[in-house]
Amino acid sequence: MIFKQAFAEQVTKLVEGIIPYETVLKMIEKPKYESHGDFAFPCFELAKHFAKSPTIISAELAEKFDSPLFEKVESVGGYINVFLQKEKVASQTIKSILEKKNHYGDEMIGNNKTLTIDFSSPNIAKPFSMGHLRSTVIGNALSLIAEKSGYQVIRLNHLGDWGTQFGKLIVAYKKWGIEEKVRKSPIKELLALYVKFHEEAEKDPSLNELGRAAFKKLEHGDEETIQLWQWFRDESLKEFMKIYTQLGISFDSFDGEAFYNDKMEKVVKQLSAKGLLVESQGAYVVELEGFPPSLIKKSDGTTLYATRDLAAAIYRQETYQFTKSLYVVGYEQTLHFKQLFAVLEKMGYYWQKGMAHIPFGMILKEGKKMSTRKGKLVLLEEVIEEAIQLALRNIEEKNPNLSNKEEVAKQVGVGAIIFHDLKNFRLHDIEFSLEDMLRFEGETGPYVQYTHARAASLLRKGKYVEQSNDGSTFIDPEAWPIIKLLMDFPQTITRALDDYDPSKIAKILLDISKSFNKYYAVVKILDEPHKQARLSLVYAVNIVLKEGLRLLGIKAPEEM
Repeated sequence: MIFKQAFAEQVTKLVEGIIPYETVLKMIEKPKYESHGDFAFPCFELAKHFAKSPTIISAELAEKFDSPLFEKVESVGGYINVFLQKEKVASQTIKSILEKKNHYGDEMIGNNKTLTIDFSSPNIAKPFSMGHLRSTVIGNALSLIAEKSGYQVIRLNHLGDWGTQFGKLIVAYKKWGIEEKVRKSPIKELLALYVKFHEEAEKDPSLNELGRAAFKKLEHGDEETIQLWQWFRDESLKEFMKIYTQLGISFDSFDGEAFYNDKMEKVVKQLSAKGLLVESQGAYVVELEGFPPSLIKKSDGTTLYATRDLAAAIYRQETYQFTKSLYVVGYEQTLHFKQLFAVLEKMGYYWQKGMAHIPFGMILKEGKKMSTRKGKLVLLEEVIEEAIQLALRNIEEKNPNLSNKEEVAKQVGVGAIIFHDLKNFRLHDIEFSLEDMLRFEGETGPYVQYTHARAASLLRKGKYVEQSNDGSTFIDPEAWPIIKLLMDFPQTITRALDDYDPSKIAKILLDISKSFNKYYAVVKILDEPHKQARLSLVYAVNIVLKEGLRLLGIKAPEEM
């Protein structure tokens, strides 16, 4: 964003050090209306320094402006409005994209330091439902955005593979399970057993006691119980891997809750040695200012989530020496993470300042949270399959001769699901609607993919060959909105990382697509004499859409 920086430098120079450059840069706005220019600086804060009205200050400063990047500088109601020199800006922007290709927007904000990110984390022996989609795709997008911003990213899948529910499942399997059926369709059968257990426990509460007893056997290393648990875990992971492969997502570690079983007692001893453990009604807690106490050990001696997450945080810092550590977990866990970070700080672990909880809203079904124990689930595997089939039908209708139909249908179907989630600000709840998710027009992933494919098609038809004079000074007036968006792409990536908000990238991709399709509708791109300059712009759009989709975890087909 060198043009915004050039504007900030001019303002800083003119106000003679009253406001530092960094502050000026943050104060610069984008005018609501195009007729008000490309950037605006409000002069209201300067009124007390100069003892003049903002309108007079903006008028006086606007007169002193001198830069070849601005074709016009105006004073409007206390704002300095600047209009960029379109041909120069367009030339520099396109040239930069064509030189850097997919590295356009790369930054070294992270300075090669390590960022760990804990996301997805489904529970074993349960199917991968739509409820797990949000953590998975938000976490993956943030991983890719952080890598582009110069971090070494470690992706962690903290599997839910421990807890009383496994005692219940083991009881259910022993009472009603049939080994052949479970081997044939593990997740489906284990889910049915889990649901049956809860239905039966409502009639016979003593089943819950049996479940707790079975989990205690698991904790004490009973051989038969451990074997069943390990079998459930292995089969679950195989099923999850099918989903991750379809989504194009990989992890560096699948160490789940069970991995930290032998690391928790050390944490309890550390807390005790530091005088932080306080007895409360037979249990042990760490008292915190501003939050309820963090429960570390129950009265029966068992440890809890807090203990496990403390052990995990310390292990990860020792193993990876992270600068930042992100937890992409639903907003219901907000208090838990505030307590976790506060306990680490009390322990003297000041690296916890680099830790952050990235909360998100729920996917709702008919306004309600999806529930595993009641069997009210929408399986992600089924949604993906349906999306791919719908994409394939669309391709059969519109482009039956497409050579790699199945592969493109997969890219479009999966892209539709991911984009539908990521175009929403993460804290908003999303109502599950297969119809909305799989629409192939409007503000959707397939619309952005189709725009990319349209740009690729134009490059093929125009027999475009990149030349050293690409980014020439010619620009159609209709192309200016596209140029401004392409220019803003690197800054958008930085903002997406700062706010942990992939929707910022989804939104700019939609804006670029809309602007490009408007341009395509009114300009004859392949007509001479300006074919080469126009195709350079098309190629720049093609590069940015493909890279933007990649940052969201979505493929960009060359043909659709």
